Amino acid sequence: MVPYLTTALTGPLLELERRLLDAQPTIEHWFRQQWKEQAAPFYTSVDIRNAGFKLAPVDTNLFPGGFNNLNPAFMSLSIHAAMGAVEKICPDAQRLLLIPENHTRNTFYLQNVAVLAHILRQTGLIVRIGTLIPEITQPTTLELPAGGRLTLEPLVRHGDRIGLADFDPCAVLLNNDLSAGIPEILKNIEQTIMPPLYAGWATRRKSRHFRAYEQVAIEFARLVGIDPWLIDPYFDQCGKIDFHAHQGEDCLAEKVSKLLARIQAKYDEYRIDQPPFVIVKADAGTYGMGIMTVKSPDDVRELNRKQRNKMAVGKEGMAVTEVLIQEGVYTFESINEAVAEPVVYMLDHFVVGGFDRVPTGRGADENLNSPGRHFVPLAFDETCVTPDRSANPDASHNRFYAYGVIARLAMLAASVELDETLNELSDTAA
Repeated sequence: MVPYLTTALTGPLLELERRLLDAQPTIEHWFRQQWKEQAAPFYTSVDIRNAGFKLAPVDTNLFPGGFNNLNPAFMSLSIHAAMGAVEKICPDAQRLLLIPENHTRNTFYLQNVAVLAHILRQTGLIVRIGTLIPEITQPTTLELPAGGRLTLEPLVRHGDRIGLADFDPCAVLLNNDLSAGIPEILKNIEQTIMPPLYAGWATRRKSRHFRAYEQVAIEFARLVGIDPWLIDPYFDQCGKIDFHAHQGEDCLAEKVSKLLARIQAKYDEYRIDQPPFVIVKADAGTYGMGIMTVKSPDDVRELNRKQRNKMAVGKEGMAVTEVLIQEGVYTFESINEAVAEPVVYMLDHFVVGGFDRVPTGRGADENLNSPGRHFVPLAFDETCVTPDRSANPDASHNRFYAYGVIARLAMLAASVELDETLNELSDTAA
């Protein structure tokens, strides 16, 4: 079932969607040329906000953890895309080791691991699941909420290879974003690791990603004849911040003020009668942690203790010392009168599905990756690939095509970002 999206679309977004639909042959040819030069990440998910006047990505995850939320009716899309990804990155692979997050209590995440393992096994790979959890010293079988079981096994290392006690894999797939750093057991192994270790949050920064996205958006906007701002959120970055010690707040407040002024100028240009806002979030991290909505520099200066504690620590208890200041993009998607945020999933450079993230009691200007959220699967089988350019732009399949375009732009930016990171690491090593 594809939920009907009661999106309040007016003016510029309808124009933007029609431009994307009219330019479909040009867009698809352009993407094909890009993938000749850039290697797509193994898998990617992109959070998209639809403001009616603007459609833009707000986060790009290179270790997506919601495959269990995709529409199972279109599993074949994921399997075929995974076949291409494996053949391209590791063509000789027969045995694959999947390393998940250290979440034994989060059974919904483990359901994601089970679905991901199923997809990979359907490509013909022998897949086993290894864990970095030190307390797991022998194979441990866990019950899953949707039925079935998942067996986690302790990792072992022999020389420059990693595997399990009786399993020597050809390749390793990480579904762990390395927020706590790169474990010693994974360093300098000879097998192919997908995504590479430097794609984890120990190295990666959101500000670097959105710098790469900015350039991709400029080139794409020139291609289809639109203002890049319509698909690109403004941003800035502030380092050396300590929320507990009140350090770096003046820098943050000043940059918030400047960014709000830039956004207001665009709102004036497009006659948008909404107050601008920004999202301040950890420059490295995920799971919706360390995020706040800011509408005035005073919001930064007047944080209470609870807010400081929330912003000071990210996933795995890591201290937040760098933040991204990102233009807030409203979401006027709604399902059953609750705001919703589309999340698009890709394997290799193919869109394979998505869902709407629907939280409880959240507003159109807030972070929606929050406790109490639920997920409504979207069927992207034809919707992102075969739009009907003669149809009403409000048709859902045309809207989904636009989502697929934006998500692929973010994925392309992630590819550029990873290349830049690798080049920097190589220069440093030299």
